Amino acid sequence: MRTLIPILVLALALPFAAAAQEENDDDAAPLAGLLASGNRETLPDLTLASGVPLAQGPMRLKSGTYYVLTITADGSAELALTGPEFFRAVWINEIVINDIEIRPLGLDSFEFDDAGALEISFVAIKPGTYNLHIPGTTGETQRVDITIE
Repeated sequence: MRTLIPILVLALALPFAAAAQEENDDDAAPLAGLLASGNRETLPDLTLASGVPLAQGPMRLKSGTYYVLTITADGSAELALTGPEFFRAVWINEIVINDIEIRPLGLDSFEFDDAGALEISFVAIKPGTYNLHIPGTTGETQRVDITIE
């Protein structure tokens, strides 16, 4: 009888353990959150070059989506890119320059003195219309308009 009771308890508990495991399997995928690979999108590259358009066209972003943006300078001129309103409307995860990862609290602008590239990853947060532009320029090709929906 002493051996029969633990066996009965175990037999009764097995179906409940299996059901609990099935519930956990269904919920396991969404737990990665905002930084999950399923929520990640790569944006078209921006190019800083003398006399070349900055972007292919305006960008539309979705609030809550994780984006990766590569900005490349060809070294033809010393060029900066600024957009403090945009940088305050996103949460910056990191900026990668020459395999060095930087995790800033905020960003206003950056400048390329020579040829190079940086990759910025961020989550779009605050809906609105913003732009990134080359300071001191007024041409439409020297800025990219970005809308966060």
